[in-house]
Amino acid sequence: MIKLAVIGASYLQEPLIQKAKELGMETHVFAWAANDVGEKSADHFYPVSIIEKEKILEICRDIGIDGICSISSDLAAITVNYVASKMGLPGNSMESCENSTNKFRMRRCFEENGDPSPLSLRVRSLSDLDGVDLFYPVIVKPVDRSGSRGITKLTGPGGMEDAIRFAMEQGFDDCALVEEYAHGKEYSVECISYHGRHHLLAITEKFTTGSPHFIETGHLEPALLSEQMQEKVRRTVFHALESLGITDSASHSELKIDQQGNIRLIEIGGRMGGDFIGSDLVQLTTGIDFVKAVIDVALGKEPDLKPSAAFGAAAVRFVFSHEDIRVLEAVREEHPEYLFRVETGEIGEAEVMDSSQRYGYYLMRAGSGEELRPYLPA
Repeated sequence: MIKLAVIGASYLQEPLIQKAKELGMETHVFAWAANDVGEKSADHFYPVSIIEKEKILEICRDIGIDGICSISSDLAAITVNYVASKMGLPGNSMESCENSTNKFRMRRCFEENGDPSPLSLRVRSLSDLDGVDLFYPVIVKPVDRSGSRGITKLTGPGGMEDAIRFAMEQGFDDCALVEEYAHGKEYSVECISYHGRHHLLAITEKFTTGSPHFIETGHLEPALLSEQMQEKVRRTVFHALESLGITDSASHSELKIDQQGNIRLIEIGGRMGGDFIGSDLVQLTTGIDFVKAVIDVALGKEPDLKPSAAFGAAAVRFVFSHEDIRVLEAVREEHPEYLFRVETGEIGEAEVMDSSQRYGYYLMRAGSGEELRPYLPA
């Protein structure tokens, strides 16, 4: 029986665990014990933090795993590629992994290779900006986090010290990034790479809370872009994947397109996108089983990218407030057939500060994006 190691046990990893079991594989799941869903669904669960890569490597060697993978987590990707490299299993090189998980190294790779990306400065304190002429607005964010954690937009110098401190508190590194703000509509791009060959699966339109924290409020797939712009996005992202050295994994690229059609790369992770983009929206709209493709690559097999039945469009809206529940009820009344999956909880009073604090979601599918657009955030 094929033995697959999965790094992480939260709801984000559950589609991966279930897919592996569906394919007849034995799942070995590693995560800090927190009573997450993957602890119960795994064939074997190991209460080891996902950052303890040496300990996980030791256990994986004892098990004799055939492959290792994770989805939707930059932190998990570090351990995935570390164990894979030490055991001679498929994955990205550690240099590539560092390029795609450390945003300072990522910006440096983009600059060196001519990829369109915002200007960026690494800082540890306000004094590091002495003598630097900043052109506002700017974004201040951690070097090594995802999920909108620790991000602040500043329109002037006021609040810079607090923003740097906030970013450093949310990150694991002892520094933060101060970056040029990229204008335009935001999109994400899902790809799978195998032995250095890249395949674009989907382009997704993103909706966020905007300033100051830019937390995702929803996603629509496929993005409503012309064929010409889709090709421009594909070329830009593929070149950037080469710059980062991504060869064998999923990738999730975030970018902006301004009114003149200029593309600016925000960041690229060498893993599948979260927020149900990779696990659900891609398969709903393309018929391609993206989760299975991730497993295929982890096992050294060419990914199966044959499409099956698909819908014209799919979307997810996240629950922040009672307004999102009101829209959910409108969908139930007007087009109940659009609803694919709904999971909501009690709405609290505290402000949502990052994606992990949202109060639920609802997934929708329909014949076209125009049908779903009225039920997505403004």
